[in-house]
Amino acid sequence: MHPFQYLAPTTVKEVVSTLSRYGDRARCLAGGTDVLVQLRGGRFEIDALVDVKGVPELMELRLGADGLHLGAAVPCYRVYESPRVAKAYPGIVDSASIIGGIQIQSRASIGGNLCNASPSADSICSLIVHDAVARIAGPRGNREVEVAGFCVGPGKNVLRKGEFLVSIFVPKPAARFGAAYKRFIPRNEMDIAVAGAGASVTLNAKGKIVAARIALAAVGPTPIVASRAAASLLDREPTPEAFARAGDIAALETHPIDDMRGTADYRVELSRVLTRRTLAVAAERAKGAK
Repeated sequence: MHPFQYLAPTTVKEVVSTLSRYGDRARCLAGGTDVLVQLRGGRFEIDALVDVKGVPELMELRLGADGLHLGAAVPCYRVYESPRVAKAYPGIVDSASIIGGIQIQSRASIGGNLCNASPSADSICSLIVHDAVARIAGPRGNREVEVAGFCVGPGKNVLRKGEFLVSIFVPKPAARFGAAYKRFIPRNEMDIAVAGAGASVTLNAKGKIVAARIALAAVGPTPIVASRAAASLLDREPTPEAFARAGDIAALETHPIDDMRGTADYRVELSRVLTRRTLAVAAERAKGAK
C-alpha cells in the first residue's frame, strides 16, 4: 500500500483546506469500513487520509422540531440505539441496523455509505424515500443536494474538488407517514444486497394514499427512484392489489445486470416482490403514525 499521511482536522474549514490541497490524492475517513478495504485492495492510491470524526458537526445526531440532523460520521449504532430516532424514523433504522454486522455498525456511518455511492448501498434508498438532503461544504461555500441525485454512477457522487459531506437532513415526517426498507441477500447477514427496495407512503384522514416514494437498490448503476410506480399509488387505498401493481411497474423501471450474486432477470423479480413488501410495511406504519 502506498504510504500516506494521517490528518485529523477539527473544523469544517480545515477539512476543506486539506481536501483542496491534496485533491484526488486525499480521502475522508469516517468509519473506515469502506475506504481502508479499498486502499488495501489497490483500488486507488492516496497521499492523505483525512479523519473527519474530530469535527463536531460530523458527529452530531439531533432530532429537532424540523427533522433529523445526522452528521456524516455518526456511526450506525447511534441511530438505532436512540429511542427517539428509532420511533420517528423506523425506515432509516431498517437500513442502519443491517449495514454489515454489529462490529461494522459501531464504526460505519450512513454518511459514509452514501458517499461510497454503491448501487447496492442499504441506506440510500431509505434516505431517498424520506426526501433526505445532503449538506455539503467546499471551497465555494455550502450547498445542499437531494440524496436522490447524490449518486451519479457506481462509486461516484456529486462531490467536487475540496468538497465533503458534512451532514444529512431528514425532514420531519408528515402525519400518517410510514416508510420501510427491505433487501434480499443469500446469507442471513453481512452480505451485499442482490436487490433492495425502500418505500414511503402518506395517508390522508380517509386512509387513501396522498404521497408515495419508491427507491430501488442494486438494479441499476445508481439507486433508482421508481417514480412511475409511486405515481400509480396516488389516491388509492393501501391494498395488496395496489401494491402488487406498483411492484409490477417498479420492476419495469429497473436496469439490472448479471453478476456473481444474481442474474438481471432475478433482480427484476426481486424488485417486484420487495417493492410490494416494503409498501405493505410502510402503510402499516403510516396507519399507526400521528
